[in-house]
Amino acid sequence: MKNEVYEGSPLDTPDEALGGSQIVDGVISLDRAEQLQRGLKSRHIQFLALGGAIGTGLFVGSGAILAKVGPAPLWLGYVSMMMVVWIVMNTIAEMTTYLPLKGITLPYFTNRYVDSSLAFASGWNYWYAYAILVAAEASAGAILLDYWDTPVPVGVWITIILVVCLVLNIIAVGIFGEAEFWFASIKFITIIGLIILGIVIMAGGAPQGGAIGFHYWNDPGAFKEYVGTGATGRFTAYWTAFVRAGFSFITSPELIGLAAGETVAPRRNIPKAARRFLYRLAVFYGVSSLIIGAIVPSDEPRLLSEKSDASASPWVIGIQRAGIRGLNHVINAAILTSAWSAGNAFLYSGSRVLYSMAATGQAPAFFARTTRRGVPYAAVLATWAVGLLAYLNVSQNGAQVFLWFSNISTISGFIGWIVVLITYLRFRTAMKVQGLLHTLPFKTIAQPYAAWATLILISLLTLTNGFQVFAPWNYADFLAAYITLPIFLALYLGHKLWFRTPICRRAREVDVLTGKKEMDELCADDRPPVPKNFLQRVWFWLA
Repeated sequence: MKNEVYEGSPLDTPDEALGGSQIVDGVISLDRAEQLQRGLKSRHIQFLALGGAIGTGLFVGSGAILAKVGPAPLWLGYVSMMMVVWIVMNTIAEMTTYLPLKGITLPYFTNRYVDSSLAFASGWNYWYAYAILVAAEASAGAILLDYWDTPVPVGVWITIILVVCLVLNIIAVGIFGEAEFWFASIKFITIIGLIILGIVIMAGGAPQGGAIGFHYWNDPGAFKEYVGTGATGRFTAYWTAFVRAGFSFITSPELIGLAAGETVAPRRNIPKAARRFLYRLAVFYGVSSLIIGAIVPSDEPRLLSEKSDASASPWVIGIQRAGIRGLNHVINAAILTSAWSAGNAFLYSGSRVLYSMAATGQAPAFFARTTRRGVPYAAVLATWAVGLLAYLNVSQNGAQVFLWFSNISTISGFIGWIVVLITYLRFRTAMKVQGLLHTLPFKTIAQPYAAWATLILISLLTLTNGFQVFAPWNYADFLAAYITLPIFLALYLGHKLWFRTPICRRAREVDVLTGKKEMDELCADDRPPVPKNFLQRVWFWLA
């Protein structure tokens, strides 16, 4: 294979761009000692992606959407966002299955296929979002623990949550993957149980008796008009739910791309996770959002509670209205598990983004250092350090500052998806121009048309996510909704002006071959496990 020039910034060879991997006989050697290790199994990567998508938004945040716009927009918003996330997931899976190199992240692909300046801005955008989300989930966990009126100060709970997340991330990637698997399993079991219980309540099997079905869709109604009246009010209600639903899924599909370089048998396990992502989301979000709107009326005042614990959960409210007692503690424990799991996953994701940026020269080289077990400890510690901002919540004034930091990061996920789709479209164009499109080991349906349509849709969501701040005008909410956009542009334009990089790499010159031979050899002998009995057949199908 010819050793072509790689136009990374500020590096200029594939050797340097992959964090010091050596070039031997014109091909990349990925056998460096200080490098990430493949310790994530099939069940780890699948549950990592789904676990990142299922957090406090489904258990608590969905209630606020229901109170604001009604059950129909709530359900339609989640279903619409599920399709968007599925398309984004498919594009990520295609790129990472083709080149599941160790140490890769989505900004690495952006650097390679589009432009180093866009990769620089995207990488720091992702890292900031993930690092702040670590702090946000630690804060949420402390609030959930306080639901039980413990005498322990909030600061102690924050410390415990952060330390556990650090330990799980710093030992070995296999330990992290195992912890996420069990965290996610608890969430899945809880949601399945709640769905079954919700159906029982709808059918009249609760102590209160009487089948309610979809009564609340008629009284108080399926739609609550929002920022307008008539058809306009109903559409803006749906659009609001669509945007708010997006925040439940933010940065979740990227987890597969971030974990690809540390996954066993990546060309088998990444497509498997991508294929199963949609129908699992359909169960957890599609069915759940439908049931929530059926067991709780949208005019229930407890949905507007400012608390983020079980008392504001539509599941708890619906169960209590049905005359069932005691489950609120179980649900609060499940929500706590979700927050802890999400914080754990965000710490992993942020550290891998920082590691990859250091490996490509877009962050200090120190952050590319790893332990003997392949853990990028410097990147983990740096990301975890930002999580210490959670202590701002100990004081009332500090909590306002922390809310500001959190609001800045909320739109980062939409921006990240826009960059992912641009990267995929350039990758696909380069593969087509160079006559290599047929070599893709994993292809998804309706491409590139689905990617183009989703790119336009997410761009609209990003530009209109704060439309309600104009009626009436609220400058604080305006800044929270849109300040991330100029920050991202400043990173992009600042890098481009400093390094004088071209607008975009030409499709014929995009490097789509470096590392391909090594990945073909790595995956050549991979064979799916053969089940020996019925139980193994079921397990392999699930995991």
